[in-house]
Amino acid sequence: MTRRLPDLEAWAIFAKVAEFGSFARAAQELGLSNPTVSKAIARLEARLGIALISRTSRRLSLTEGGRAALERATRILQEGEAVEDEAAEQSAVPRGRVRLSAPLSFGIAYMAATLPGFMAAYPDVTLDVSLTDSQVDLIADGFDLALRIARLEDSSLLARRLCAVRLLLVAAPAYLDAQGRPTHPAELQRHQALAYTRAPSPGSWRFSHPQFGEEVVQPPVRLWTDNADMLNPALVAGLGLAIQPEFLVWRELRAGTLEIAMPDWTSPPLALHLIMPPSPLRPLRVQVVIDYLAAALAGAPWA
Repeated sequence: MTRRLPDLEAWAIFAKVAEFGSFARAAQELGLSNPTVSKAIARLEARLGIALISRTSRRLSLTEGGRAALERATRILQEGEAVEDEAAEQSAVPRGRVRLSAPLSFGIAYMAATLPGFMAAYPDVTLDVSLTDSQVDLIADGFDLALRIARLEDSSLLARRLCAVRLLLVAAPAYLDAQGRPTHPAELQRHQALAYTRAPSPGSWRFSHPQFGEEVVQPPVRLWTDNADMLNPALVAGLGLAIQPEFLVWRELRAGTLEIAMPDWTSPPLALHLIMPPSPLRPLRVQVVIDYLAAALAGAPWA
């Protein structure tokens, strides 16, 4: 029995409907009519004998079968776009929409400054930037790439390391003059901590020393926040110590309003990565964003 060719166009349309959560928005993005989009999803569901999308008058959501199929459908769309971009003459001029996710504080402080130069260099590329400290799912959430500051776990995603990001225990000189300069993590129990709630282990501070090994402490916390920018004013005001990424405090360290406490003990470092879906094929519009951000951010002033 001859097997029918897969309905690649319908799978690509399904990926766009899932990305936008809307038949109408997917139709607008693809330049198709609403009935064409609806018929494509209906063709897939009839062919598979299962529902991919649950529709109500107010919302649209993927069924279990739809969620299971989404990653491969998204890959079909992305690789089809990449093949066409590479094959067509117009691929010499990147154009189209690129969805990008980045951490909130880092995005505002550093990535935002790169965007005007990129937009001037690539006027036909539209950027859709989402700033969040939550870790997005590139495939399920429909992102082309993401900036991520982390110690990366093994995954099927592709990663490009841009630079190291040190985590520094910092405080105002006046605070350390008044409360004492700790020389061992155990001494932090009598200090005031300012803590970031989205850390892997909020409130638990891990340090290592080349001679004395590792120590984990849980100092008393005076201020909790899910945005590390919130900690800097309290730090400069002398209200406690915090472990901050170097990109948020390098200016204050240079100006002397903050100093590194316990410099012989270090926190496990992070790194700034560009994260991409697993396919080695990607549209030229995405590749130029990757290359531009890599060049701009690899030479960041704290790196």
